[in-house]
Amino acid sequence: MTLKDIAKKLNISVATVSKALKDYDDVSLATKTRVQDYVEKVKFTPNSVAASLRTQKTKTIGVVIPELNHYFFSAVLSGILAEAEKHDYTVLIQQTHESYNAEKRQIKKLLFKRVDGILISIAGKTNDTQHLKDVVDSETILIQFDKISKLVAASKIIIDDRKAAFNIVQHLHQQGKKTIAHLRGPLLPQVAIDRFIGYKQALEHFQLSYDAKRVVVCDKGIRREGYTATAKLLQKDPTIDAIFAHTDSVALGAIDYLLAHDIKIPEQVAVVGFSNWEISKHSRPQLTTVNQPGIKMGRAAFQQFLKEVDKKYKRQTVEPETKFIPTRLIHRESS
Repeated sequence: MTLKDIAKKLNISVATVSKALKDYDDVSLATKTRVQDYVEKVKFTPNSVAASLRTQKTKTIGVVIPELNHYFFSAVLSGILAEAEKHDYTVLIQQTHESYNAEKRQIKKLLFKRVDGILISIAGKTNDTQHLKDVVDSETILIQFDKISKLVAASKIIIDDRKAAFNIVQHLHQQGKKTIAHLRGPLLPQVAIDRFIGYKQALEHFQLSYDAKRVVVCDKGIRREGYTATAKLLQKDPTIDAIFAHTDSVALGAIDYLLAHDIKIPEQVAVVGFSNWEISKHSRPQLTTVNQPGIKMGRAAFQQFLKEVDKKYKRQTVEPETKFIPTRLIHRESS
C-alpha cells in the first residue's frame, strides 16, 4: 500500500495524507484522525521512515502523565528531563487530565511521531489497555511508572504501595489508634487498589476491625473531597480516631474539617497522607506522610528505557522488569 492508495480510499490528496502523517498544523484534527485511524487499521508504515528506524534511533521519547500541574508528576518529569538531557534526547510531554480517551489519542500521536519509547503513568479512568499493548506490539519501548497496568507486558517503575500503606496503619496502631479510616483513591488505578489492600492487610495483622463504612472513595484526589469525606466518616462513625488518606491533598482536606470542628489532631483524630508534597510540611499541624521520591522514579524510568532501547538496537531480547523505588514514612505533628 502507498500514500496514493490511502488518498484514493479517503478521497483526499496525497499531500494531505503525507501532512496528516507528519502532524502538520495546516491539516485539521478531523482529517488527521481519519488518516491515522485508517493507516492503523491497515497496519501501514511509510517505507522511508521504517527503513530509517531499522538503522538508527530518533533520539525522541514521549512522556504521558495525568497532570502537569501536580507536585509528584512535576518531580517525576524533572528526573526524566535530567536524564534525557544527559543523553541528548528530546522529550515530548503529554497530559491526559485522567482521561482514557485523551490517553489513547496521545499514544497514537506519539507513535506517529516515531518516538523511540513512551514513558507513561496511566489515567485514572483507563479501563482498557489495548492501546498500550499496541505500543508493545509496534516494538516501541514502553515503560510504565507510578500508575500502571499489570495486564501490559512492559517494564514498570513503581513503589510498593501495599507495604507503604501497611506501614501507615502500623504507625497509627503504635500511636494507640484503634478505629482507622481510609480515604481511598478511585476504584480503578492499581496504586489505589494496592494502598487499600495494604490498609486492610494491616488491620487484619494488628487485629483491628475493618468496616466498609470507614472507607470513602475520593476519586478526584482534591482537598475539598477530603473535607466532605471526613464529614461523612465521622457522621457514620464518631469513634474514628485516625484517617489514612491516599494523597496529601485529601489528607489536608481532612485536617481542614477537623480544625473547623475543634477536633484535636492527633489526640482525638490522627491524619496521615501520601506523597510528601511540599505543602505537607508547611500545614498546621504538619502532615505525617509517605515520601514518594518522584525525581528518583523519573530517573529510573528513563534509565530503564535507555537499557531497553540499547538492547533493541543490538537485536537482543528485551524482557520486562519491575523495579521498586524505596519509600519512607515521615513522622510529623498530625499523628
